[in-house]
Amino acid sequence: MKIQFYKYQGTGNDFVMIDNRQKVLFKKDTKLIKKLCDRKFGIGADGLILLENPDVKGDDFKMVYFNSDGNESSMCGNGGRCLVAFARFLGVIENEAVFTAIDGPHKATVKDGEVSLQMQNVNEIRKFGNVSFLDTGSPHHIVFTKNVKDLKVKEEGAAIRFSDVYVASGGTNVNFVEAQEDDTFLVRTYERGVEDETLSCGTGVTAVAIAANATGRTTGSTVKLIVPGGELSVSFEKGGDDDYKNIWLTGPAEQVFKGEIEC
Repeated sequence: MKIQFYKYQGTGNDFVMIDNRQKVLFKKDTKLIKKLCDRKFGIGADGLILLENPDVKGDDFKMVYFNSDGNESSMCGNGGRCLVAFARFLGVIENEAVFTAIDGPHKATVKDGEVSLQMQNVNEIRKFGNVSFLDTGSPHHIVFTKNVKDLKVKEEGAAIRFSDVYVASGGTNVNFVEAQEDDTFLVRTYERGVEDETLSCGTGVTAVAIAANATGRTTGSTVKLIVPGGELSVSFEKGGDDDYKNIWLTGPAEQVFKGEIEC
C-alpha cells in the first residue's frame, strides 16, 4: 500500500501530514506510525498528524496527533499551526479555520505566511521558586535558569520527565528558559514521546509566556520566544490570578516536501 504524505515544519518542529479524510491510514497501527516518523528508516519527523473529517458541526476538520513513538498524544501547538497551513494547501479552508483537537476546539488564522492558533484557556499554574507547571493542551514543567545554551537538555529533561513526580501521570514536557530583554525569552525543550530535545514546541512556548507573566518575569501581554528553530510569539489576556484567556500562538508554518511511501 502506498500512502501520500506531506512534510511540514514550524520553527524546526517537523511533522508528517496525511490527508486521512478517506481513511487511508489505520490510526491504531502504532508500529507503522513510529516507522513513518523514524529519521533513518522512514520519512523522519517529531510527529505525525492526520487531517480528518470533522466530528463537530461547524468545524472545518479534525486534528489527530501522534508523537514519533507512534502513540496518540496531547495537543501540539506547532503541529496545529502546520495542520492549518496544510488544510489551506488542500483547499479545505482559506484564511480562517475552526477545528477540534484532543484538547478541544481551536480557531486559527493565516496571514503573510504565518499561522496564528488560539490555544485553550489557562486557569491553574503551580509555582515553586524558579519552577512553574501548567497545562496548555500538553503538560509543561518550566525551569527559569541561566546559560540555557550550555545545558544538556536531553539528559536534564529526561531526569525530570521520568522522575517520581511525573512518571505515574504519564510524564511531562520540560522547558528550560532564560530571560533576554524586552519581553523576550530563550527556550529549549525536552519533549515526551520524542524523548529528546526538539527545535521548537508550541504548547511549550505558550506555557513559558504565561508562566513568565504569572511570576512577574514580564508584564507584557505579548511575548517573543526564541527557540533553536526560530522565533514564535504568544499573546494573551490576563484576568484574575492565574487566569489567562484569548491566548494566541503565532509563527511560520511551511511545506517542506511531499511524496509517497510504501507501507
